[in-house]
Order: sequence, then C-alpha cells, then structure tokens
Amino acid sequence: MSLHEAERAGRSGWRWLGWPAFVLAVLAVLWLGGLVWFARSIPGEVADSETKTDAIVVLTGGSLRVQSGLALLAAGKAQKLFISGVYHSTDVAALLHVSRQSPEHVACCIVLGHAADNTLGNALETAQWMHSEGFHSLRLVTASYHMPRSLLEFSRAMPDIRIIPNPVFPEQVKQRRWWAFPGTAMLFLGEYVKYLAALVRPLLLGNTVDEARQ
Repeated sequence: MSLHEAERAGRSGWRWLGWPAFVLAVLAVLWLGGLVWFARSIPGEVADSETKTDAIVVLTGGSLRVQSGLALLAAGKAQKLFISGVYHSTDVAALLHVSRQSPEHVACCIVLGHAADNTLGNALETAQWMHSEGFHSLRLVTASYHMPRSLLEFSRAMPDIRIIPNPVFPEQVKQRRWWAFPGTAMLFLGEYVKYLAALVRPLLLGNTVDEARQ
C-alpha cells in the first residue's frame, strides 16, 4: 500500500470512528440540557394555595407531606383527604397521633390507600378512588422534586381531573444552586432518570394506565 493510500485509509477510519463519538456527544449534551430543564421545572412555591378542590391527595414518602395534607383539610380546602401508599399496619388514628397537628374532627374525612408502592401505583389507586367518589378536582401534595413525575403520572391516569400541585419543601433539599450540594444533585439526578423512564414507558410497554383500568 502506498503512502497516499495509507493516509486516505486512515482518514476514512477516523471518519467512521468520529461519527459515533459525535452522536454520543450530542446525546450527552441533550441529556444534560434535559437535566437542567428538569431542575428548573421543579416548583419553588405553591402557585395556587387558595382554590378549593373536591379532594386533597397526599403521596407518602415524608412526614411533611402528610402534615401539609392534614393542615389543608383542616383549613377546609377540600371535602376529603386521600393518602396514597400508606403501610398496611397504619390507620387513621395512628396517623393523626404521629402528625400531632390535626384535630380529631377531620378523621371522618380521611381515607387511606394501601395498594400503591410507587408513583404509577399512586396515580392508579387515586384514579380509582376519585372515580368511586365522583370527584373532579384534586390538590396534589408531594415533595417539590417529586412533583414533575407525579403530575405526569396523574395526568395520564386522570386526564379529565383538574389537578392543582401543592408541593412541600423538605429542609434538606437545597433547590437554589442545587448543583453545589451533592445530596440534592444526586436526588435530582435520580428523579430525572425516573421521569425519563416514566415518559418513555408507554412507547416501550404500551399504555399501562389503560391496561390497569380494564
């Protein structure tokens, strides 16, 4: 092989190697851009704290969520409070005792859901309960970083239900300059990956919500 031929073969080989690297670089930029977009989409406040709804729905995962839901119920923001994903051994009396803030007269308006063990399960469990109650609106209470994925799953499960997000803000989650705090950065990263998985799930596995309704 002549020197010219060797140089031409080398350039051709680099071109073939360069395309996969270019594609990977573009995908990495898109992925990082999506992470920044996701972090910015995490709410920093309760945008609507006044509108009354038929129900308040709390997704378990932190005591602040349940306390906020109970406070909203006591303030008359909804007719009933539904808490999804509660341990089977927990009842309303135990929940009120642990919260130490809600008056006992609201106990009659609290319903516990024990079937869900993830966000999709929360959405399906809540959709079934909302339908059985004939309700058309809900105030969704969960941690701020969990709200984007929760709204995605709930909107799919209940397209005809008005959903008002009511995020809560755990003290250990540093939303401002989140990238500077390793714990918060890893939390956001994990939630972003879960959000992407939830986003593409119907494309890979079909419409799980419709199957669950059948």
